Amino acid sequence: MEPVKVRIREHEYLVKGGENEQEVKRIAEYVNSKLKEIYDTSEGLSEKKAAILAALNIAGDYFQLLKEKEALLKQIKQRTESLIFTIDSSIS
Repeated sequence: MEPVKVRIREHEYLVKGGENEQEVKRIAEYVNSKLKEIYDTSEGLSEKKAAILAALNIAGDYFQLLKEKEALLKQIKQRTESLIFTIDSSIS
């Protein structure tokens, strides 16, 4: 896969990843939006501190999604078991 040029704040980067070009650009836009949130709510932060705070926010989003995924999988498992029990009960 060819490197994709993305812009994060005032810097351009060539990113080579397993994703297609549109996905790499979408990810870069997400990172930019997180950085913008940090800069809009905090004054005088260095670029390094803003990047660290954005990374922490992104990690927080990621772990929240993992938690939601686990809850959904648990709910699906419970519903599946309930349906199997209902089907087994009606067959017997």
